[in-house]
Amino acid sequence: MHKVMIVDDESWAIRGIRNAFDWEKYGFEITGQFTSAYIAWDAILAEKPDLVFTDIRMPDISGLDLMQRAKAHDLDTEFVIVSGYAEFKYAQEALRYGALNYFLKPLDVDMADSFIGELATHFSKRSTQRNQLLLDALTSTDEEEIKRYLPFSEDADECYYQVLSIDFEDGNIDFRKLLSLEGKPVTALEVEAGTNKKLIVLTTEHKSCLEELWDESVLKNTGRNNVGISSISSQLTHMSKLIKEADLSASQAFLDKGASIVHYDPKVQLVKPCIDNIHRIIQGDPFDDMEPYINGLQAYFKDQQLGMSEVVYLWNQAVGILINAYAEELKDMEMEFLNYSEIKERFEHFESLCGFLHDVLTSITQGNNRSLHEGDILSCFNRMVAYIDAHYEQKLYLKDLSAQFFINQVYCCQLFKKNLGKTFSEYVSELRIKKARELLKKTDLSIEEIAIQTGYVEYYYFNKVFKKHCGITPAKFRKSS
Repeated sequence: MHKVMIVDDESWAIRGIRNAFDWEKYGFEITGQFTSAYIAWDAILAEKPDLVFTDIRMPDISGLDLMQRAKAHDLDTEFVIVSGYAEFKYAQEALRYGALNYFLKPLDVDMADSFIGELATHFSKRSTQRNQLLLDALTSTDEEEIKRYLPFSEDADECYYQVLSIDFEDGNIDFRKLLSLEGKPVTALEVEAGTNKKLIVLTTEHKSCLEELWDESVLKNTGRNNVGISSISSQLTHMSKLIKEADLSASQAFLDKGASIVHYDPKVQLVKPCIDNIHRIIQGDPFDDMEPYINGLQAYFKDQQLGMSEVVYLWNQAVGILINAYAEELKDMEMEFLNYSEIKERFEHFESLCGFLHDVLTSITQGNNRSLHEGDILSCFNRMVAYIDAHYEQKLYLKDLSAQFFINQVYCCQLFKKNLGKTFSEYVSELRIKKARELLKKTDLSIEEIAIQTGYVEYYYFNKVFKKHCGITPAKFRKSS
Protein backbone atom coordinates (compact mmCIF):
# COMPACT_ATOMS: atom_id res chain seq x y z
CA MET A 1 0.00 0.00 0.00
CA HIS A 2 1.17 3.55 -0.78
CA LYS A 3 1.28 5.68 2.39
CA VAL A 4 -0.61 9.00 2.28
CA MET A 5 -0.65 11.98 4.67
CA ILE A 6 -3.11 14.89 4.61
CA VAL A 7 -2.07 18.34 5.87
CA ASP A 8 -4.51 21.27 6.18
CA ASP A 9 -5.11 23.77 8.96
CA GLU A 10 -8.88 23.32 8.48
CA SER A 11 -10.39 20.06 9.74
CA TRP A 12 -13.31 20.19 7.29
CA ALA A 13 -10.86 20.27 4.38
CA ILE A 14 -9.08 17.16 5.69
CA ARG A 15 -12.41 15.34 5.92
CA GLY A 16 -13.24 16.41 2.37
CA ILE A 17 -9.97 15.02 0.98
CA ARG A 18 -10.26 11.82 3.03
CA ASN A 19 -13.83 11.15 1.86
CA ALA A 20 -13.38 12.17 -1.77
CA PHE A 21 -11.38 9.09 -2.81
CA ASP A 22 -11.68 5.33 -2.54
CA TRP A 23 -8.14 5.06 -1.19
CA GLU A 24 -7.98 1.35 -0.45
CA LYS A 25 -9.38 0.33 -3.85
CA TYR A 26 -6.40 1.99 -5.57
CA GLY A 27 -3.72 0.80 -3.17
CA PHE A 28 -3.41 3.83 -0.87
CA GLU A 29 -3.50 4.02 2.92
CA ILE A 30 -3.94 7.21 4.94
CA THR A 31 -1.31 7.06 7.70
CA GLY A 32 -1.58 10.61 9.05
CA GLN A 33 -3.91 13.65 9.19
CA PHE A 34 -2.57 16.95 10.51
CA THR A 35 -3.89 20.46 11.11
CA SER A 36 -0.42 21.54 12.25
CA ALA A 37 2.21 21.76 9.51
CA TYR A 38 4.96 21.61 12.16
CA ILE A 39 3.74 18.27 13.48
CA ALA A 40 3.10 17.09 9.93
CA TRP A 41 6.71 17.80 8.95
CA ASP A 42 8.06 15.74 11.86
CA ALA A 43 5.81 12.85 10.76
CA ILE A 44 6.85 13.20 7.11
CA LEU A 45 10.52 13.15 8.09
CA ALA A 46 10.05 10.10 10.34
CA GLU A 47 7.67 7.99 8.24
CA LYS A 48 8.60 9.08 4.69
CA PRO A 49 5.13 8.74 3.12
CA ASP A 50 4.75 8.17 -0.60
CA LEU A 51 2.26 11.02 -1.06
CA VAL A 52 1.20 14.17 0.82
CA PHE A 53 -1.99 16.16 0.13
CA THR A 54 -1.39 19.63 1.53
CA ASP A 55 -2.92 23.09 1.58
CA ILE A 56 -0.67 25.68 -0.06
CA ARG A 57 -1.20 28.44 2.53
CA MET A 58 -1.03 27.60 6.23
CA PRO A 59 0.22 29.47 9.31
CA ASP A 60 4.03 29.51 9.61
CA ILE A 61 4.78 26.63 7.22
CA SER A 62 3.21 26.53 3.74
CA GLY A 63 2.67 23.55 1.46
CA LEU A 64 5.53 24.85 -0.67
CA ASP A 65 7.76 24.94 2.43
CA LEU A 66 6.95 21.28 3.09
CA MET A 67 7.89 20.44 -0.49
CA GLN A 68 11.18 22.35 -0.20
CA ARG A 69 12.07 20.62 3.08
CA ALA A 70 11.30 17.19 1.65
CA LYS A 71 13.51 17.91 -1.34
CA ALA A 72 16.34 19.20 0.87
CA HIS A 73 16.22 15.95 2.88
CA ASP A 74 16.18 13.80 -0.29
CA LEU A 75 12.80 12.32 0.61
CA ASP A 76 11.12 10.31 -2.12
CA THR A 77 7.76 11.87 -1.23
CA GLU A 78 5.39 13.37 -3.80
CA PHE A 79 2.90 16.20 -3.21
CA VAL A 80 -0.57 17.20 -4.36
CA ILE A 81 -1.57 20.78 -3.55
CA VAL A 82 -5.17 21.58 -2.55
CA SER A 83 -5.96 25.27 -2.09
CA GLY A 84 -8.84 27.67 -1.66
CA TYR A 85 -7.06 30.20 -3.86
CA ALA A 86 -7.84 30.16 -7.57
CA GLU A 87 -5.03 32.48 -8.64
CA PHE A 88 -2.96 30.96 -11.41
CA LYS A 89 0.34 32.01 -9.82
CA TYR A 90 -0.25 29.58 -6.93
CA ALA A 91 -0.83 26.65 -9.27
CA GLN A 92 2.15 27.68 -11.39
CA GLU A 93 4.42 27.90 -8.36
CA ALA A 94 3.23 24.55 -6.96
CA LEU A 95 3.88 22.76 -10.24
CA ARG A 96 7.27 24.46 -10.56
CA TYR A 97 8.18 23.03 -7.14
CA GLY A 98 7.31 19.56 -8.44
CA ALA A 99 3.72 19.02 -7.28
CA LEU A 100 1.87 16.24 -9.08
CA ASN A 101 -1.24 18.39 -9.37
CA TYR A 102 -3.07 21.44 -8.01
CA PHE A 103 -6.76 21.47 -7.01
CA LEU A 104 -9.21 23.97 -5.61
CA LYS A 105 -11.20 23.37 -2.44
CA PRO A 106 -13.72 21.87 -2.14
CA LEU A 107 -12.67 18.94 -4.35
CA ASP A 108 -14.83 18.06 -7.33
CA VAL A 109 -16.12 14.54 -6.53
CA ASP A 110 -16.80 13.91 -10.22
CA MET A 111 -13.09 13.97 -11.01
CA ALA A 112 -11.94 12.14 -7.89
CA ASP A 113 -12.11 8.59 -9.26
CA SER A 114 -10.21 9.35 -12.47
CA PHE A 115 -7.57 11.33 -10.59
CA ILE A 116 -6.81 8.67 -8.00
CA GLY A 117 -6.66 6.14 -10.84
CA GLU A 118 -3.99 8.30 -12.49
CA LEU A 119 -2.16 8.52 -9.17
CA ALA A 120 -2.22 4.73 -8.82
CA THR A 121 -0.75 4.35 -12.32
CA HIS A 122 1.93 6.92 -11.54
CA PHE A 123 3.00 5.19 -8.33
CA SER A 124 2.94 1.79 -9.97
CA LYS A 125 5.36 3.01 -12.65
CA ARG A 126 7.47 4.76 -10.05
CA SER A 127 7.63 1.59 -7.96
CA THR A 128 8.71 -0.45 -10.99
CA GLN A 129 11.45 2.04 -11.88
CA ARG A 130 12.61 2.09 -8.26
CA ASN A 131 12.84 -1.69 -8.19
CA GLN A 132 14.86 -1.73 -11.39
CA LEU A 133 17.35 0.78 -9.97
CA LEU A 134 17.50 -1.10 -6.67
CA LEU A 135 18.18 -4.48 -8.25
CA ASP A 136 20.79 -3.05 -10.60
CA ALA A 137 22.54 -1.41 -7.64
CA LEU A 138 22.32 -4.34 -5.22
CA THR A 139 23.64 -6.83 -7.75
CA SER A 140 26.55 -4.60 -8.73
CA THR A 141 29.99 -4.63 -7.10
CA ASP A 142 29.99 -0.85 -6.67
CA GLU A 143 29.92 -0.17 -2.94
CA GLU A 144 29.00 3.51 -3.36
CA GLU A 145 26.10 2.58 -5.64
CA ILE A 146 24.76 0.12 -3.06
CA LYS A 147 25.09 2.72 -0.28
CA ARG A 148 22.76 5.03 -2.20
CA TYR A 149 19.86 2.67 -1.56
CA LEU A 150 20.66 0.95 1.72
CA PRO A 151 20.33 2.55 5.16
CA PHE A 152 23.94 3.18 6.10
CA SER A 153 25.40 5.12 9.01
CA GLU A 154 28.84 6.63 8.52
CA ASP A 155 29.19 6.65 12.32
CA ALA A 156 28.64 2.89 12.66
CA ASP A 157 31.72 0.81 13.32
CA GLU A 158 30.25 -1.99 11.22
CA CYS A 159 26.96 -2.93 9.58
CA TYR A 160 25.63 -6.42 8.97
CA TYR A 161 23.40 -7.55 6.13
CA GLN A 162 21.08 -10.47 5.43
CA VAL A 163 18.69 -11.12 2.54
CA LEU A 164 15.32 -12.87 2.35
CA SER A 165 13.95 -14.16 -0.93
CA ILE A 166 10.20 -14.79 -0.86
CA ASP A 167 8.39 -16.70 -3.60
CA PHE A 168 4.63 -16.49 -3.11
CA GLU A 169 2.01 -18.51 -4.94
CA ASP A 170 -1.26 -17.45 -3.31
CA GLY A 171 -1.20 -13.68 -3.56
CA ASN A 172 1.15 -11.12 -2.08
CA ILE A 173 2.72 -11.62 1.31
CA ASP A 174 3.48 -9.07 4.00
CA PHE A 175 6.95 -9.98 5.26
CA ARG A 176 6.20 -8.00 8.42
CA LYS A 177 3.95 -10.90 9.43
CA LEU A 178 6.95 -13.23 9.18
CA LEU A 179 9.27 -11.05 11.24
CA SER A 180 8.84 -9.02 14.36
CA LEU A 181 11.12 -6.02 13.87
CA GLU A 182 9.37 -3.74 16.35
CA GLY A 183 11.79 -2.42 18.93
CA LYS A 184 14.80 -3.96 17.20
CA PRO A 185 17.54 -1.90 15.52
CA VAL A 186 17.00 -3.62 12.18
CA THR A 187 15.89 -1.86 9.00
CA ALA A 188 14.25 -3.69 6.11
CA LEU A 189 14.39 -2.69 2.45
CA GLU A 190 11.72 -4.37 0.31
CA VAL A 191 12.36 -4.99 -3.39
CA GLU A 192 9.89 -6.42 -5.90
CA ALA A 193 11.93 -8.91 -7.93
CA GLY A 194 9.12 -10.29 -10.08
CA THR A 195 5.40 -10.91 -10.30
CA ASN A 196 5.52 -13.38 -7.42
CA LYS A 197 8.90 -12.64 -5.86
CA LYS A 198 10.26 -10.28 -3.23
CA LEU A 199 13.70 -9.62 -1.83
CA ILE A 200 14.03 -8.19 1.67
CA VAL A 201 17.42 -6.69 2.62
CA LEU A 202 17.92 -6.49 6.40
CA THR A 203 20.50 -4.07 7.84
CA THR A 204 21.70 -3.63 11.43
CA GLU A 205 24.74 -2.57 13.42
CA HIS A 206 24.29 -5.56 15.72
CA LYS A 207 24.94 -9.01 14.24
CA SER A 208 23.17 -10.71 17.16
CA CYS A 209 19.90 -9.04 16.09
CA LEU A 210 19.94 -11.00 12.83
CA GLU A 211 21.04 -14.22 14.52
CA GLU A 212 18.15 -13.99 17.00
CA LEU A 213 15.57 -12.67 14.56
CA TRP A 214 14.10 -15.94 13.38
CA ASP A 215 11.15 -17.29 15.31
CA GLU A 216 10.36 -20.58 13.59
CA SER A 217 6.83 -20.64 15.05
CA VAL A 218 6.14 -17.31 13.31
CA LEU A 219 7.84 -18.37 10.11
CA LYS A 220 5.51 -21.34 9.80
CA ASN A 221 2.65 -18.92 9.07
CA THR A 222 3.77 -18.47 5.47
CA GLY A 223 0.80 -20.12 3.75
CA ARG A 224 2.00 -21.63 0.47
CA ASN A 225 4.98 -19.34 0.24
CA ASN A 226 8.68 -20.20 0.17
CA VAL A 227 11.20 -18.14 2.12
CA GLY A 228 14.94 -18.36 1.53
CA ILE A 229 17.31 -16.86 4.12
CA SER A 230 20.92 -15.97 3.31
CA SER A 231 23.96 -15.99 5.54
CA ILE A 232 25.08 -12.77 7.29
CA SER A 233 27.84 -10.53 5.97
CA SER A 234 29.41 -7.22 6.95
CA GLN A 235 30.63 -6.56 3.40
CA LEU A 236 28.46 -4.45 1.11
CA THR A 237 30.17 -5.97 -1.91
CA HIS A 238 28.80 -9.36 -0.81
CA MET A 239 25.24 -8.16 -1.45
CA SER A 240 24.94 -9.99 -4.78
CA LYS A 241 26.22 -13.16 -3.07
CA LEU A 242 23.63 -12.83 -0.28
CA ILE A 243 20.85 -12.39 -2.85
CA LYS A 244 22.03 -15.53 -4.63
CA GLU A 245 22.12 -17.48 -1.35
CA ALA A 246 18.59 -16.38 -0.43
CA ASP A 247 17.30 -17.18 -3.90
CA LEU A 248 18.96 -20.60 -3.88
CA SER A 249 17.33 -21.34 -0.54
CA ALA A 250 13.90 -20.18 -1.72
CA SER A 251 14.25 -22.51 -4.71
CA GLN A 252 13.42 -25.48 -2.48
CA ALA A 253 10.11 -25.66 -4.36
CA PHE A 254 12.10 -27.16 -7.25
CA LEU A 255 12.46 -30.28 -5.10
CA ASP A 256 9.39 -30.04 -2.91
CA LYS A 257 6.22 -28.15 -3.86
CA GLY A 258 5.21 -27.64 -0.23
CA ALA A 259 5.87 -24.34 1.55
CA SER A 260 9.24 -24.09 3.23
CA ILE A 261 11.56 -21.79 5.16
CA VAL A 262 15.14 -22.59 4.24
CA HIS A 263 18.31 -21.11 5.75
CA TYR A 264 21.31 -21.14 3.44
CA ASP A 265 23.26 -24.21 4.50
CA PRO A 266 24.93 -26.01 1.57
CA LYS A 267 25.55 -29.74 2.05
CA VAL A 268 27.27 -30.60 -1.21
CA GLN A 269 29.47 -33.15 0.55
CA LEU A 270 26.35 -35.33 0.95
CA VAL A 271 26.03 -35.54 -2.84
CA LYS A 272 29.33 -37.43 -3.12
CA PRO A 273 27.69 -40.91 -2.95
CA CYS A 274 25.47 -39.91 -5.90
CA ILE A 275 28.53 -38.84 -7.90
CA ASP A 276 30.37 -42.03 -6.98
CA ASN A 277 27.43 -44.05 -8.29
CA ILE A 278 27.63 -42.29 -11.68
CA HIS A 279 31.31 -43.29 -11.89
CA ARG A 280 30.38 -46.86 -10.94
CA ILE A 281 27.59 -47.04 -13.53
CA ILE A 282 29.67 -45.84 -16.47
CA GLN A 283 32.54 -48.15 -15.52
CA GLY A 284 30.32 -51.22 -15.28
CA ASP A 285 27.02 -52.12 -16.91
CA PRO A 286 25.15 -48.79 -17.11
CA PHE A 287 21.79 -50.17 -18.11
CA ASP A 288 21.51 -52.69 -15.27
CA ASP A 289 22.32 -50.12 -12.60
CA MET A 290 20.70 -47.03 -14.11
CA GLU A 291 17.05 -47.60 -13.14
CA PRO A 292 17.58 -48.03 -9.37
CA TYR A 293 20.08 -45.14 -9.36
CA ILE A 294 17.72 -42.65 -11.01
CA ASN A 295 14.75 -43.80 -8.94
CA GLY A 296 16.79 -43.47 -5.75
CA LEU A 297 18.03 -39.91 -6.41
CA GLN A 298 14.80 -38.19 -5.42
CA ALA A 299 14.36 -40.30 -2.29
CA TYR A 300 17.97 -39.65 -1.24
CA PHE A 301 17.66 -35.88 -1.69
CA LYS A 302 14.46 -35.89 0.35
CA ASP A 303 15.86 -38.07 3.14
CA GLN A 304 18.99 -35.92 3.45
CA GLN A 305 16.97 -32.66 3.19
CA LEU A 306 19.11 -31.43 0.32
CA GLY A 307 18.32 -28.32 -1.66
CA MET A 308 19.06 -26.33 -4.78
CA SER A 309 22.78 -25.95 -4.06
CA GLU A 310 23.06 -29.72 -4.09
CA VAL A 311 20.96 -30.02 -7.27
CA VAL A 312 23.37 -27.64 -9.06
CA TYR A 313 26.36 -29.61 -7.79
CA LEU A 314 24.82 -32.95 -8.83
CA TRP A 315 23.95 -31.70 -12.33
CA ASN A 316 27.32 -30.12 -13.07
CA GLN A 317 29.28 -33.09 -11.70
CA ALA A 318 27.13 -35.48 -13.75
CA VAL A 319 27.65 -33.36 -16.89
CA GLY A 320 31.42 -33.36 -16.38
CA ILE A 321 31.62 -37.12 -15.79
CA LEU A 322 29.35 -38.07 -18.71
CA ILE A 323 30.97 -35.70 -21.21
CA ASN A 324 34.39 -37.01 -20.24
CA ALA A 325 33.24 -40.60 -20.82
CA TYR A 326 30.92 -40.10 -23.81
CA ALA A 327 32.05 -36.90 -25.52
CA GLU A 328 31.01 -37.97 -29.02
CA GLU A 329 27.65 -39.43 -28.00
CA LEU A 330 26.70 -36.35 -25.95
CA LYS A 331 28.00 -33.53 -28.15
CA ASP A 332 24.50 -32.47 -29.27
CA MET A 333 22.45 -33.46 -26.20
CA GLU A 334 22.52 -30.10 -24.35
CA MET A 335 24.66 -31.51 -21.56
CA GLU A 336 26.21 -28.27 -20.32
CA PHE A 337 27.09 -26.68 -17.01
CA LEU A 338 24.20 -24.65 -15.56
CA ASN A 339 23.61 -22.32 -12.62
CA TYR A 340 20.51 -22.65 -10.43
CA SER A 341 18.45 -20.11 -12.42
CA GLU A 342 19.21 -21.89 -15.68
CA ILE A 343 18.29 -25.26 -14.17
CA LYS A 344 14.91 -23.89 -13.01
CA GLU A 345 14.31 -22.39 -16.44
CA ARG A 346 15.14 -25.62 -18.24
CA PHE A 347 13.50 -28.19 -15.93
CA GLU A 348 10.11 -27.88 -14.28
CA HIS A 349 11.22 -29.73 -11.14
CA PHE A 350 13.84 -32.15 -9.80
CA GLU A 351 11.87 -35.13 -11.06
CA SER A 352 12.11 -33.73 -14.58
CA LEU A 353 15.88 -33.25 -14.26
CA CYS A 354 16.25 -36.86 -13.08
CA GLY A 355 14.10 -37.98 -16.02
CA PHE A 356 16.40 -36.21 -18.45
CA LEU A 357 19.47 -37.92 -16.95
CA HIS A 358 17.61 -41.22 -17.31
CA ASP A 359 16.90 -40.54 -20.99
CA VAL A 360 20.50 -39.53 -21.65
CA LEU A 361 21.84 -42.72 -20.07
CA THR A 362 19.29 -44.77 -21.97
CA SER A 363 20.34 -43.11 -25.22
CA ILE A 364 23.98 -43.93 -24.52
CA THR A 365 23.29 -47.58 -23.76
CA GLN A 366 20.49 -48.31 -26.22
CA GLY A 367 20.62 -45.63 -28.87
CA ASN A 368 17.63 -43.46 -29.73
CA ASN A 369 14.37 -45.32 -30.00
CA ARG A 370 12.80 -43.69 -33.04
CA SER A 371 9.33 -45.00 -33.62
CA LEU A 372 8.80 -42.53 -36.46
CA HIS A 373 10.56 -42.40 -39.84
CA GLU A 374 13.11 -39.62 -40.39
CA GLY A 375 10.69 -37.66 -42.59
CA ASP A 376 7.95 -37.84 -39.97
CA ILE A 377 10.36 -36.83 -37.23
CA LEU A 378 11.52 -33.75 -39.16
CA SER A 379 7.91 -32.78 -39.79
CA CYS A 380 7.15 -33.08 -36.07
CA PHE A 381 10.28 -31.09 -35.23
CA ASN A 382 9.34 -28.27 -37.61
CA ARG A 383 5.89 -28.09 -36.03
CA MET A 384 7.55 -27.94 -32.61
CA VAL A 385 9.74 -25.01 -33.67
CA ALA A 386 6.71 -23.21 -35.11
CA TYR A 387 4.91 -23.76 -31.80
CA ILE A 388 7.86 -22.30 -29.87
CA ASP A 389 7.96 -19.27 -32.19
CA ALA A 390 4.28 -18.61 -31.45
CA HIS A 391 4.37 -19.31 -27.69
CA TYR A 392 7.80 -18.10 -26.56
CA GLU A 393 6.19 -15.99 -23.82
CA GLN A 394 4.89 -19.11 -22.08
CA LYS A 395 6.73 -21.57 -19.85
CA LEU A 396 8.42 -24.00 -22.23
CA TYR A 397 9.99 -27.27 -21.10
CA LEU A 398 11.65 -29.65 -23.54
CA LYS A 399 10.12 -32.66 -21.80
CA ASP A 400 6.57 -31.39 -22.38
CA LEU A 401 7.25 -30.33 -25.97
CA SER A 402 8.90 -33.62 -26.90
CA ALA A 403 5.87 -35.51 -25.58
CA GLN A 404 3.48 -33.14 -27.38
CA PHE A 405 5.24 -33.63 -30.73
CA PHE A 406 6.14 -37.32 -30.29
CA ILE A 407 9.94 -36.99 -30.29
CA ASN A 408 12.31 -38.39 -27.68
CA GLN A 409 13.62 -35.40 -25.70
CA VAL A 410 17.26 -36.45 -26.07
CA TYR A 411 16.81 -36.76 -29.83
CA CYS A 412 15.14 -33.34 -29.78
CA CYS A 413 18.40 -31.90 -28.45
CA GLN A 414 20.26 -33.42 -31.38
CA LEU A 415 17.71 -32.09 -33.87
CA PHE A 416 18.08 -28.53 -32.56
CA LYS A 417 21.87 -28.63 -32.98
CA LYS A 418 21.66 -30.36 -36.36
CA ASN A 419 18.94 -28.19 -37.90
CA LEU A 420 19.29 -24.84 -36.12
CA GLY A 421 22.91 -24.88 -34.95
CA LYS A 422 21.97 -24.15 -31.34
CA THR A 423 20.47 -25.87 -28.31
CA PHE A 424 16.81 -25.74 -27.38
CA SER A 425 17.60 -23.39 -24.46
CA GLU A 426 19.69 -21.10 -26.66
CA TYR A 427 16.95 -20.96 -29.29
CA VAL A 428 14.24 -20.00 -26.78
CA SER A 429 16.46 -17.44 -24.99
CA GLU A 430 17.53 -15.74 -28.23
CA LEU A 431 13.91 -15.55 -29.37
CA ARG A 432 12.84 -13.93 -26.09
CA ILE A 433 15.74 -11.51 -25.86
CA LYS A 434 15.26 -10.43 -29.49
CA LYS A 435 11.64 -9.57 -28.69
CA ALA A 436 12.67 -7.85 -25.45
CA ARG A 437 15.16 -5.63 -27.31
CA GLU A 438 12.43 -4.68 -29.77
CA LEU A 439 9.99 -3.78 -26.99
CA LEU A 440 12.62 -1.78 -25.11
CA LYS A 441 13.33 0.27 -28.24
CA LYS A 442 9.82 0.76 -29.59
CA THR A 443 7.49 0.90 -26.55
CA ASP A 444 7.28 2.67 -23.20
CA LEU A 445 6.29 -0.54 -21.39
CA SER A 446 8.03 -0.97 -18.06
CA ILE A 447 10.90 -3.44 -17.97
CA GLU A 448 8.87 -5.66 -15.67
CA GLU A 449 6.01 -5.71 -18.22
CA ILE A 450 8.49 -6.55 -20.99
CA ALA A 451 9.95 -9.36 -18.90
CA ILE A 452 6.50 -10.90 -18.47
CA GLN A 453 5.61 -10.47 -22.15
CA THR A 454 8.78 -12.30 -23.17
CA GLY A 455 8.35 -15.27 -20.84
CA TYR A 456 10.20 -14.21 -17.68
CA VAL A 457 8.08 -13.99 -14.53
CA GLU A 458 11.05 -12.76 -12.49
CA TYR A 459 12.55 -9.38 -13.35
CA TYR A 460 15.65 -10.45 -11.39
CA TYR A 461 16.25 -13.44 -13.67
CA PHE A 462 15.31 -11.51 -16.83
CA ASN A 463 17.91 -8.90 -15.89
CA LYS A 464 20.62 -11.58 -15.65
CA VAL A 465 19.69 -13.29 -18.93
CA PHE A 466 19.48 -9.98 -20.82
CA LYS A 467 22.86 -8.88 -19.49
CA LYS A 468 24.38 -12.24 -20.46
CA HIS A 469 23.13 -11.86 -24.05
CA CYS A 470 23.60 -8.11 -24.53
CA GLY A 471 26.39 -7.17 -22.12
CA ILE A 472 24.29 -4.52 -20.34
CA THR A 473 21.11 -4.43 -18.25
CA PRO A 474 17.71 -3.77 -19.88
CA ALA A 475 17.57 -0.32 -18.25
CA LYS A 476 20.93 0.69 -19.69
CA PHE A 477 20.02 -0.79 -23.08
CA ARG A 478 16.87 1.34 -23.18
CA LYS A 479 18.82 4.50 -22.33
CA SER A 480 21.38 3.80 -25.07
CA SER A 481 18.74 3.04 -27.75
